Amino acid sequence: MIAATLPTMFKTHRRPHTMHPARLLHMGGSQRRARGSNGMDGTAGLLAGAAAGAAGTAALNAATYLDMAVRGRPASDTPERTVEAVAGRAHLPIPGKGEKRSHRVTALGALSGMTTGVAVGVAAAALHRLGVRPPTLVGAALTGLVAMAATDASMAGLKVTDPRTWSATDWISDLLPHFVYGAVTYATLRALHDPTR
Repeated sequence: MIAATLPTMFKTHRRPHTMHPARLLHMGGSQRRARGSNGMDGTAGLLAGAAAGAAGTAALNAATYLDMAVRGRPASDTPERTVEAVAGRAHLPIPGKGEKRSHRVTALGALSGMTTGVAVGVAAAALHRLGVRPPTLVGAALTGLVAMAATDASMAGLKVTDPRTWSATDWISDLLPHFVYGAVTYATLRALHDPTR
């Protein structure tokens, strides 16, 4: 009986399959490249950028409203004028009349600003994944300036406004909220991409 069971025991207890160490290192490197150097894959990285851009946009709006409250100045009408200019060039009528149409234009202006803020956050995340990671203050300033340039260049191209005619106060009113945007966006992006730092 014992002699009959020995062959079965040796057949069922086989040595586990082992992988060559070089192949293990190759697989690990491939996984790291697929997920990025910080362990975050492409989709998650872009979503982190969108979240960072949304946080920065909320901070920009808060800074803008704070400036309005302190100085008692009215809200800028450039977002609405930009929407009107885009609609006119694209030959896309905005439906409605009177106040209803005006409310739609206001909403579209706000949405266009939010879209720009999120888009800049996504672009910053893409650069972050490629290894472009300047120090916090430099990254915050660059992110804010990119968002500011994207907004001002589009308005200038549509002839909504001419930055060359702006006063020093106008520039400060535009620069400070965008710096706040850049600081919050870049800090959020670093926190989401590099949680161990």
